[in-house]
Amino acid sequence: MRGDGNGWVVCAAGHRHWGRFGAAGLLLRHTDPADRCWVLLQYRAPWSHHGDTWGLPGGARDSHESSVEAALREAAEEVTLDLSRIRVLRVRPDDHGGWSYDTVVAGTAIRLDVAPANSESLALRWVPEPEVAALRLHPGLAATWPQLMSG
Repeated sequence: MRGDGNGWVVCAAGHRHWGRFGAAGLLLRHTDPADRCWVLLQYRAPWSHHGDTWGLPGGARDSHESSVEAALREAAEEVTLDLSRIRVLRVRPDDHGGWSYDTVVAGTAIRLDVAPANSESLALRWVPEPEVAALRLHPGLAATWPQLMSG
């Protein structure tokens, strides 16, 4: 049932997370002709969980969704993004014990034009990959970024 994933859970480590069945986000990359990698980041609204940070478009998984389905649905809800122009490459799970966040890594041949599609995004920006770590990142992205970078 659509929307049945919305809600808070507590993982085995005692941390509060959004998404009754876990969550998923889209890490979209583009490599330009000069071999420079760009990453699409979302500036999260202050009212959202860990707001006023840069993160990935994404959110709660519904009970019937795969990680890929959830990440693409959430990205389309939050970003004006032509999903037909992206190619899913892999999924990187981050298991917290009873709750997980799956990063769906995807690529696009061009840096797509994007804009916020709802109030969860204050801004969207293509950021050169080496500059991502210098931003004020969502804590979950900050923790996993070293493993996600170029891989």
